[in-house]
Amino acid sequence: MEMFPLLPYFLLSSLVFLLTFKLLFSQRRKHKNLPPGPPPLPIIGNLNLLERPLHRFLTRTSKTYGDIFSLWFGSRLAVVVSSPSAFQECFTRNDVALANRPRSLSGKHIFYNYTTVGSCSYGEHWRNLRRITSLDVLSTQRIHSFSGIRKDETERFIRMLAKDSCMDYAHVELSSMFHDMTYNNMMRMLSGKRYYGDESQIKDVEEAKEFRETVEELLQVAGVSNKADYLPFLRWFDFHNLEKRLKSINKRFDTFLDKLIHEQRSKKERENTMIDHLLHLQESQPEYYTDQIIKGLVLAMLFAGTDSSAVTLEWSLSNLLNHPEVLKKARDELDTYVGQDRLVNESDLPNLFYLKKIILETLRLHPPAPLAIPHVSSEDITIGEFNVPRDTIVMINIWAMQRDPLVWNEATCFKPERFDEEGLEKKVIAFGMGRRACPGEGLALQNVGLTLGLLIQCFDWKRVNEEEIDMREANWFTLSRLTPLNAMCKARPLVNKINLK
Repeated sequence: MEMFPLLPYFLLSSLVFLLTFKLLFSQRRKHKNLPPGPPPLPIIGNLNLLERPLHRFLTRTSKTYGDIFSLWFGSRLAVVVSSPSAFQECFTRNDVALANRPRSLSGKHIFYNYTTVGSCSYGEHWRNLRRITSLDVLSTQRIHSFSGIRKDETERFIRMLAKDSCMDYAHVELSSMFHDMTYNNMMRMLSGKRYYGDESQIKDVEEAKEFRETVEELLQVAGVSNKADYLPFLRWFDFHNLEKRLKSINKRFDTFLDKLIHEQRSKKERENTMIDHLLHLQESQPEYYTDQIIKGLVLAMLFAGTDSSAVTLEWSLSNLLNHPEVLKKARDELDTYVGQDRLVNESDLPNLFYLKKIILETLRLHPPAPLAIPHVSSEDITIGEFNVPRDTIVMINIWAMQRDPLVWNEATCFKPERFDEEGLEKKVIAFGMGRRACPGEGLALQNVGLTLGLLIQCFDWKRVNEEEIDMREANWFTLSRLTPLNAMCKARPLVNKINLK
């Protein structure tokens, strides 16, 4: 008798199994010449095969099935592209057809029901957001207007390092310092506030603590691979309380953003912040610059412009510590062009060619997003010699392409000099390509270039011991280091000569 209450669930599960099985194999019969891939299981497809980090698993799989292959996420077809020529085809001939984004639980709850610039699908709303981002948020003039903030934050960073390293080498943990600096940079540009570091320099300590805790939780859940996105019946169970956590975090962060907007709106005098600028535009065009659009843009800037810059700085300095000859060459360039009487500034960056090559080589080997944000086909297309049906998820393995030995000599070696070859720079695709490419490339390169230049100019660096820096990656959606970056630094005479206010 006790088994009878379970009968409806058994029948429902059986029905879901049969329908998914039928859908999966009817789709395979319906669409001819799909990219090859491992045979799928009923209901789950190939979800059982996935391993972390995903970009390395997909690279290994491409060795068996080719540079364009398919996987089934439940009954949803996904096509993985690891070929530079196929990548070019995707975002030239098929750029509009691949301009949509897949729907996910985090997109629904964190990104305002798929309405932010990175999560929404192609259409009038996306074009409006992209226009606002390009012309009002990340224009050359707007980025230049915040140069004083970047200068101040990087010099604070230099002062902090110099405090204990003026007389001899000091042991420093850099990962958290890069993280704090990039978040302070971004939040000062957005709202005029600092939230990390010395509490004596933070206006509202409790608000800062709440912000830090919420951002930490946000990053933990936003990149979680949720199988319920591909197996809808799992949403009935909400394993690990993921949906509940997403809703809670969204509510907290939304309340925080509402408070920021209210503060900026209430000020009698205008400030040079992105929120203030957008609120000023809201006065004349309220239908375009709604509060929700402003909050979505702030969220997008936080996600796209902070961790990516921090991890690029980590990998750049890690590579330099493992290649002291490259570090010396970069310092010689700085000493020759900038000298030892002043600090490097952003106007110097276009003339520091070797420094730029170091950053390019770091982005090639360690792209902040090793897998581009997935695309969804809005119509039937072809990629290479294969058919890709409408509503297919298309994943671009940037990490694999930038280590392709057919494109790059000594593909896994750190060699900034490779960019002496004309045209090779264009093959670094860390910021994507096409209409959905990252619009923050200019700001990211300014941030990384200035900070790395100052670290090389102002300090002597060496490893903590004779062992090379551990270059393993964490299992995260950004290409973070597995272990925090530790190093030894000693202030150069320049730091004592220059008055850092």
